[in-house]
Amino acid sequence: MEIRKEIQKYLGRRPLRAHKGDFGRILILAGSRGMSGACFLASMAALRSGAGLVTVGVPKSLVPSLARRFTEAMMLPLPETEKGTVSERAHQTIQDFLKKQDVLAIGPGLSAHSSTRRLVRQTILQSKKRMVIDADGLNALAGVVKSLKKLKAPVILTPHAGEFVRLFGGKVPKSDRERCRIASRTARKFGVTIVLKGYRTVVASPNGKVYVNRTGNPGMATGGSGDVLTGVIAAMLGQKVEPYLAACSGVYIHGLAGDLMAKEKGQVSLVAGDLLSALPNAFKRVLGRAGSTRK
Repeated sequence: MEIRKEIQKYLGRRPLRAHKGDFGRILILAGSRGMSGACFLASMAALRSGAGLVTVGVPKSLVPSLARRFTEAMMLPLPETEKGTVSERAHQTIQDFLKKQDVLAIGPGLSAHSSTRRLVRQTILQSKKRMVIDADGLNALAGVVKSLKKLKAPVILTPHAGEFVRLFGGKVPKSDRERCRIASRTARKFGVTIVLKGYRTVVASPNGKVYVNRTGNPGMATGGSGDVLTGVIAAMLGQKVEPYLAACSGVYIHGLAGDLMAKEKGQVSLVAGDLLSALPNAFKRVLGRAGSTRK
């Protein structure tokens, strides 16, 4: 698969009469006290990757401080626990809001609080929207992994090796061949798309397709990088890209953004915010003239 051509095919040339609703309404459930940066990185990555409307569901006490950072993304204040994490009392509010959304991204910075874990499980199992599940969203599914087979909508899981083992068991894969094998086997077994993050990130589809990404560098091994990836993939889903291609495109663009910034700042100094800054140039590199407006 020539991933650049695939991205050009479905993201190039927006119709002249397009409006923001055409490019996806995304709810990102992320963040908690002490980890508010996760929701900022994920939401801005989604917007920089072409999403039309992005709303971040956050504990209500975080809204005043986040309002100074968010200018393009909207916020959905949610009931919270005594620890400043989203409470399971937010369940109905989230379900009602999701009725008018196209995509749910869930997990970055949510914490491991028991009430939050219960909320995450309920939300994932009841959602009928396309989903990207990362970080604490994955951790909340540990012990109930069989429920993935009962999901009502397509889902993309984005674990690193440690999260993959916590969720599905087994040992951390050592070789590239083993990473491909276990990702493919697990994706087919549970009917999900898996993004097994790491050096040469592996994307595996439920029907057996496997893509090994070649962009990216060790400088991207830094806090928040995965939050950016979650936002990029969510934006692809919002623009009606089918899940496997959305995942492949997301990891490619994410890695390319990292490569561009590594050339500018070096790998040692690379931070997740740099990836946000590089996303526009990454898309321009891939889309070229295909990114111009269609008449």
